[in-house]
Amino acid sequence: MKLVGPTPSSSIRSYLRLNTPDIFVREKRGVYRLMGKSADASCRQRELPETRNWEVPFTYGNATLLHEDCFNWIAGREDNSLHAVITDPPYGLHEYSPDQQTKLRNGKGGVWRIPPSYDGHKRSPLPRFTTLTREQLDELFAFFYVWGKALLPKLVPGAHAVVASNPLVSYIVSSALSDAGFERRGEIVRLTMTMRGGDRPKGAHDEFRGVSVMPRSMWEPWVVARKPVEGRVQDNLRKWKTGGFRRPSDDKPFGDVIESSPTGKAERTMATHPSLKPQAFMRRLVHAALPLGEGVILDPFSGAGSTLAAAEAVGYKSIGIEKDSYYFGVAKEAIPKLAKYRPREKS
Repeated sequence: MKLVGPTPSSSIRSYLRLNTPDIFVREKRGVYRLMGKSADASCRQRELPETRNWEVPFTYGNATLLHEDCFNWIAGREDNSLHAVITDPPYGLHEYSPDQQTKLRNGKGGVWRIPPSYDGHKRSPLPRFTTLTREQLDELFAFFYVWGKALLPKLVPGAHAVVASNPLVSYIVSSALSDAGFERRGEIVRLTMTMRGGDRPKGAHDEFRGVSVMPRSMWEPWVVARKPVEGRVQDNLRKWKTGGFRRPSDDKPFGDVIESSPTGKAERTMATHPSLKPQAFMRRLVHAALPLGEGVILDPFSGAGSTLAAAEAVGYKSIGIEKDSYYFGVAKEAIPKLAKYRPREKS
């Protein structure tokens, strides 16, 4: 674990399970071995992640999209070279594991909730975080802790990491990043109706018609963390161009509540990703992330490329990392379209 330094053993075990399932096999709690009869046989039979065939980087304007594993890329990145992170990550990678993705694309089963259509409009699927076990929640913490420890030195002092989450697990993300060395700076609320919650007890709708098992979610938290500044904020701004958020205008501060519509059909047609966020929201977030409008924004879990498209639309440099070859292909097609898209929602 040279990359992240001293790390809890539970985090190392969880990292192995989450990021190298085709190399390591979990025999029992805390015990792992290389896939195959022996280490040599495993290496001969299976391609290591570092040696797999990655596609050629894609560039569009000031945006660069890389088909790589973000942990490997971060390890090779120069220290103090990134100015902000805006990302909507896979939560412990559980919902983006091959079996869960297969269930999602088949339209039933697994952690993904496939909501019904209303008025002829098909709603995007959502992960059901209420189904996660205690062990999976511990793995989620470990994932963000290891990720945060690796990322921290690559950010300039005062750089913000803004991470999409949900009300059920945002506290885990925030705690993991804090333990990794980030300062907790609150949450940004995306004020929008989702399909989470509000349901009657499963299998007992008629018996308990006046009961909702949990509140219908009408907001989405984005965890805000910051690498500690050097000295005062004004000193940090002068040296590193970071430490705060860019105001929408001189007389209006950047606020932590942003009204947002669900992602519309036009954008979902451009970018087929289950967690696609609307450009109207993403552009406000991205614009605020560089307080002086200078620097590089990273999205290490790019998905369909909405962060890079938003950065391009507001004139920022950006780098995106996407490991999944399918979504890398989606993003290459989607980024130019999303960047040119003109949202109807007020900004």
